[in-house]
Amino acid sequence: MKLRVTPLNIIGAIGLSLMAVGLFSEKSTVPGQINLSGFYLLILAWLVAVTFVTDLIFRFTLKDIKRIWVIELIFIVIAAILMLILQKLV
Repeated sequence: MKLRVTPLNIIGAIGLSLMAVGLFSEKSTVPGQINLSGFYLLILAWLVAVTFVTDLIFRFTLKDIKRIWVIELIFIVIAAILMLILQKLV
């Protein structure tokens, strides 16, 4: 079994590391420190789960690794643009 690294895997790993930092960090509010409450950790956990599921969907539908990279990068860019648009609306 070959291990194929994809953009959604990288995003999922970053999300898992942010969750670990949020869970195991001290809860003091020092300027410049990220303070993640339980609700934001729950949202982050759901987003990590969604990235892993969408990565599996892309892997089963596309067999070529170059296509997977292109499609997943387009997916990440579209998701980031939509997130920025939603932040501006609210």
